[in-house]
Amino acid sequence: MTRKPHDQFAKQFLEELLSPLGKVEPNKEVIDEVRQVDVLFSPAPQAQAPNLGLLGRIALLNKALLEPFRNQPSKTEVRNCLTKLFTVIADSQRQAKREDTSLPEDNLARLWILSPSASQGLLESFGAKLDLETWLPGVYFLPDAFRTAILAINELPVIEETLWFRLLGRGKVQQQAVSELVALSPENLLRRNVLEIIYKWRISVMTQQELTEDDQELMMNLTEAYQEARAQAVQEGQRQVVENLLRYRFGSVDEELSRVVDSLLVLPPNEFARVLLQLPNLSREELLNSF
Repeated sequence: MTRKPHDQFAKQFLEELLSPLGKVEPNKEVIDEVRQVDVLFSPAPQAQAPNLGLLGRIALLNKALLEPFRNQPSKTEVRNCLTKLFTVIADSQRQAKREDTSLPEDNLARLWILSPSASQGLLESFGAKLDLETWLPGVYFLPDAFRTAILAINELPVIEETLWFRLLGRGKVQQQAVSELVALSPENLLRRNVLEIIYKWRISVMTQQELTEDDQELMMNLTEAYQEARAQAVQEGQRQVVENLLRYRFGSVDEELSRVVDSLLVLPPNEFARVLLQLPNLSREELLNSF
């Protein structure tokens, strides 16, 4: 397990959101001296991402290197990311040459540096500028040949389209995004999956002996989501227990019995326990009449 909790969370988070769209390769080693890309994503043909907003738009452009940072990267860290990008591009060009195929400029990989913030000095030093005609505020592009953008997460507008990136922000930006995540419909599959990632990540991080202030802040910011995920896990466990009892009693759980399960799960704990104890002795008719 990585010793950097934010890296661990960010990689699992991005892998979960992007895996339905194509090939995700966390910790991808690239040639040259051995380097690892945090997340290397290659979109599948015809993939669509209507629920991922800005992340989906970025992912489906072409092959993407995603490099999330907990703090604003230094110039050296940005240059290291660029080195990874150029290595990936060079590898793709060598492969195209071996296969005697063309590789247009627009099909080359792109680098997306995900930073909680980006100072004017950092942006100016790399010539990064906004493109407000086609992209949202907070997305700064380096000159075209570099095929790179820096996302200043704290500058992204607070809209649904940016939610998945704002979950990787800091402070109030991340806290706001967590509240929006929890407020999504319980039927939202992405909500359920991301909460499960947060739940498992939080449990694994709690076993680590030494946490930095950044790690502790991340845990605090994700507390609301962790509590919601824990409640979700408890309810799913209760549902499994009830459905297993009903299958044992009646052979299967049909649509009518599924509605009974839904009604049982919203009962107060004492009432839930009482009905659970009575289940083995109730006929199907008695059970349906009770709910």
